[in-house]
Amino acid sequence: MVLSDLQVLTEKKLSNVKGIRHGFFTRKGGVSDGIYSSLNVGYGSNDTPCNVTKNRQIIIDSLGAESLNSVYQVHGNKVVRVYNGWSQEGGPKADAMVTDKPGTALGILTADCAPILFCDPKTKVIGATHAGWRGALAGVAEATIEAMCKIGAQPNNMIAAIGPTIGPRSYEVSASFLKPFLEQDRRNSIFFQNATQAKYFLFDLPSYITSLIKKKGLTNVRWTGHDTFADKDRFFSYRYSRFRGQEDYGRMLSVIMIA
Repeated sequence: MVLSDLQVLTEKKLSNVKGIRHGFFTRKGGVSDGIYSSLNVGYGSNDTPCNVTKNRQIIIDSLGAESLNSVYQVHGNKVVRVYNGWSQEGGPKADAMVTDKPGTALGILTADCAPILFCDPKTKVIGATHAGWRGALAGVAEATIEAMCKIGAQPNNMIAAIGPTIGPRSYEVSASFLKPFLEQDRRNSIFFQNATQAKYFLFDLPSYITSLIKKKGLTNVRWTGHDTFADKDRFFSYRYSRFRGQEDYGRMLSVIMIA
């Protein structure tokens, strides 16, 4: 496998920050096959572990990283500060990482949930966050910002990029799904639109996350606009795999590092 086979999405403002490398890696450019074709990075899948390791190494090589850290994601709001690299198959139970140390890539696994990459261009503090609806509701994005500020970041300097996630036209939910969001803030109703099916709604996860981040003082917040459910050829999607009756699904990696 050659690195030219990779299809990596980037965010313009993050790309313009000197000394910061990042990428929202798609499912293209790896060694896995079948339903995991081809850049599956999830050890939690039933893919061959050695394929997952090779796929992660492809990403490490493409970034020129010393190591790649990912966490055991639990849909919560715990944030860990990264001081050095750890085993690719290990990592603490958490849903976000922050660091000011060069060379170690912070990687978030997703297959419909939102990956968020943070950077303060002035202090070179970075963060990476896994935000499904549970984590977003629990405040994982806000917790990441607070953890970055503890090591020198300033919200008004920060950039936040939300990567490929299930889009507002694809995320159909039942009426009961709305309850915790409306209990949090009645104004959250703006993130729900009527679906074609009675008593069902379409949820705009990226806009909801954007609103939470902006409340913390960030103005540079952008979603790449890529819907994982709607583009099965480029992205892994948990919901699409269920729709197709597949037993399992692959995971993608979104990464940021200080060079």
